[in-house]
Amino acid sequence: MSLLLLVVSALHILILILLFVATLDKSWWTLPGKESLNLWYDCTGNNDNKTWACSNVSENGWLKAVQVLMVLSLILCCLSFILFMFQLYTMRRGGLFYATGLCQLCTSVAVFTGALIYAIHAEEILAERPAGGSFGYCFALAWVAFPLALASGVIYIHLRKRE
Repeated sequence: MSLLLLVVSALHILILILLFVATLDKSWWTLPGKESLNLWYDCTGNNDNKTWACSNVSENGWLKAVQVLMVLSLILCCLSFILFMFQLYTMRRGGLFYATGLCQLCTSVAVFTGALIYAIHAEEILAERPAGGSFGYCFALAWVAFPLALASGVIYIHLRKRE
């Protein structure tokens, strides 16, 4: 049983790390000149004086929705980990981790929705940017975090506390 708890905790921490990197790092969209864009700032490199010029991202409503959903997924994932630890030490034997599982399932829905909105509305979100480019690794990490969070939520719902 302790090995199962260790694996579930490690999976949850992995999901947290993936979500932090996906939300806060700078590669949701990669431009042809090795420049990348994130959810928060639009930074471009100036080769003449080797500096970076950063500005706020566009005021596009779809991008704001993606930002909110990714932050919500981080909050829900942290909350579910705290709930898991609380339930682990306070729940009586035989109890199920329903609250933790439901919170983790909501995390997966938030990540899925945010990544899907970004995928569908990328042209509108990046309208001011030059044509070309592709999705970056942070976008891929968000898609990897989705099934992991979904599986983690299902595991928490079926997990019973034992001695």
